[in-house]
Amino acid sequence: MRKIVRAKLHGIRVTGADLDYHGSITLDPDHCEAAGILPMEFVDIWNKNSGARISTYVIYGERGSRCCILNGAAARTCQRGDEVIIANSEYIQESELEHIKPVVLTFHPDNSVREHLGYSVGRDEQGRLSFEIVRFDPV
Repeated sequence: MRKIVRAKLHGIRVTGADLDYHGSITLDPDHCEAAGILPMEFVDIWNKNSGARISTYVIYGERGSRCCILNGAAARTCQRGDEVIIANSEYIQESELEHIKPVVLTFHPDNSVREHLGYSVGRDEQGRLSFEIVRFDPV
């Protein structure tokens, strides 16, 4: 089994930090559904501003709010306005690699979706693995 990226919210901005909450990251369900991130699913979070890396689970916030709120201990790793990358992953058989299409959303400064992209693995004419970023229809 290989651990691969399944979905990514790239460059979403932190809208809040609540140290006194139970823990986790609160995200807009619209963003999560577009990418394929489930409530209570564990995600990795990488802060582009500070370099901090954490792992926590997702809870859904208010639909349409464009929120990205770090809660509990995670609130210490980010400040409002920081750009973060949020990714989930899954374990697959290596033979499945060419059949999955991870979703990548990129964001404007107001956390509206800029691009709806995907990753695609294929094979070249010599049978070697190839990789490309593909653009999906606008959201």
